[in-house]
Amino acid sequence: MTVFRISEAAELLGVSSDTVRRWVDAGRLAAVRDEQGHRVIDGVQLARFVREQGAEPDERADASSARNRLRGIVTAVVKDTVMAQVDIQAGPFRLVSLMSREAVDDLDLQVGSVAVAVIKSTAVVVERPTVAHRGRASS
Repeated sequence: MTVFRISEAAELLGVSSDTVRRWVDAGRLAAVRDEQGHRVIDGVQLARFVREQGAEPDERADASSARNRLRGIVTAVVKDTVMAQVDIQAGPFRLVSLMSREAVDDLDLQVGSVAVAVIKSTAVVVERPTVAHRGRASS
């Protein structure tokens, strides 16, 4: 069984360690103490928690069949005569979108604007990190 320390869970979820501690203290997320007295979260429990959070409706979202919506801030816009590149920072994630210049102008996307990246794809590549997994196998 894989377990994660509070800081590791926070990094995976893109929130602060304090936020994860508050969730644990409020009973929203289960944690136990390891041999050193550190609070750890079971990987299966963490995955269940994330799934439940993803199932909650986002009141800021418009009706759409796309489920992957990342709200962030526009950090760069590069336009030429036909196409544009828009960079969005959504939490710890940098997203780059290539779209028509007309769409960028119509949406009035500018550095500092809030935007929602909606990801709808039939192919998703999933990789394992090349660095050692920081979660620990419990005994």
